[in-house]
Amino acid sequence: IVSRLTRQKGADLIAEVADRMLAEKVRLVVLETGEEAYEKLFRDLAARYKDKVAVRITYDNSLAHKIEAGSDIFLMPSRYEPCGLNQIYSMKYGTVPVARATGGLDDTIQPFDPRTGTCTGFKFAPYSGQAMLNCLTEALRLYAGNPPAWRTLMLNGMQQDFSWDASAAAYERLYQQAALAAPRPH
Repeated sequence: IVSRLTRQKGADLIAEVADRMLAEKVRLVVLETGEEAYEKLFRDLAARYKDKVAVRITYDNSLAHKIEAGSDIFLMPSRYEPCGLNQIYSMKYGTVPVARATGGLDDTIQPFDPRTGTCTGFKFAPYSGQAMLNCLTEALRLYAGNPPAWRTLMLNGMQQDFSWDASAAAYERLYQQAALAAPRPH
């Protein structure tokens, strides 16, 4: 997790299920600052789960990218997220996002579907700790049980193009379609 430790970024969901989440075969790395109560929550988790949780309460852009690049899963359970960049960075590094389906997260992450092979991550819709934990558990099951599918997921994310060139081309296509559909004066 590289995120402001606030309710908007889903820290309350993590608080709701932290012990159950850490009962899974996971290690949690947390970087950022935020609301005092959530900073304390993560420090307490690190003290209780010394072998599973590492926390650094600071802003460090260079370390943030190293964490995103070195992780298998990037957790982003935001309450709302107008755009979101971390899921994009993570995908570029081959780190699979597990995120709440909201705003830019919903727009940029294609949900896991073994039939299509076009997926880039995992999403959950209800804003609840249980929904987040269920989604994370599904991702962990795939990670441990189907390495070829996990590799496809990683490669799909790495191949996404979120550049301004791609956005500009999409807008250009949209404007051309609108111009063709517009009524012509007689």
